[in-house]
Amino acid sequence: MATIMELQNNVPKLVVAGVLFVLVLILFLTSFAIVRAGSVGVITRLGAVNRVVNPGLNLKFPIVEGITIMETRTQKDQVDAQAASKDLQEVKSTIALNYHLRAEKAVEVYQNIGPEYKFRIIDPAIQEAFKATTAKFTAAELITKREAVKKEAFEHLKDRLNRFNVIVDDFNIVNFQFSDDFNHAIEQKQVAQQNLERAKIEAETAITQAQGQADAQLILRNNGSLTPEYLQFLAVQKWDGKLPNATSGTPFIQIPTR
Repeated sequence: MATIMELQNNVPKLVVAGVLFVLVLILFLTSFAIVRAGSVGVITRLGAVNRVVNPGLNLKFPIVEGITIMETRTQKDQVDAQAASKDLQEVKSTIALNYHLRAEKAVEVYQNIGPEYKFRIIDPAIQEAFKATTAKFTAAELITKREAVKKEAFEHLKDRLNRFNVIVDDFNIVNFQFSDDFNHAIEQKQVAQQNLERAKIEAETAITQAQGQADAQLILRNNGSLTPEYLQFLAVQKWDGKLPNATSGTPFIQIPTR
């Protein structure tokens, strides 16, 4: 009976001991922070930035200190952008960007922009670079001068993000999308161009054939071989197969032979 009473008296002590053990365990575990490779940790003390820690296991004061991981390895972002060309054609595109934070400036990025720097700085900068660049080119030039467009947009974006300690590694305009009316106009232009090329080839062929016949006749004249029989043969070659009416006589002129 005494043993049961002792156990009942010890229950509160055991509960308190258990709670204290859990609290100590929590404090112990929250004293460590693991920073992965390719990242840095920004440690804040009571909300104010205190220091930056490198990848690995790091100590911090529990409760009063917190840690925010800032990734410094290359990251990828993809944004759908919309703008107007120099000739006021609506242009849509998908922009792909590879970038990374300047590791030694990660704390400044955190202080000045915050951990949501992608949405606050990078995405708007991509939109701005795309609009500023496409406004300098016509819709047709965006297609024919794609590399020049990419280069100018890349330089614009690189300069802008560099101010915020974001380094642009690569930039790519995945595609251009135009209105249905513009696409139809492009198709019509291509068809017209093909017809023009075909007509040009046919004209050149006809000129070549005509020149050949003229050269042949010149040679025959110079050689004195343009006989009546040969002239009759040429007339037959040019005849369209239609017979004249009854009053017009024979279709060929009879040339007397020597």
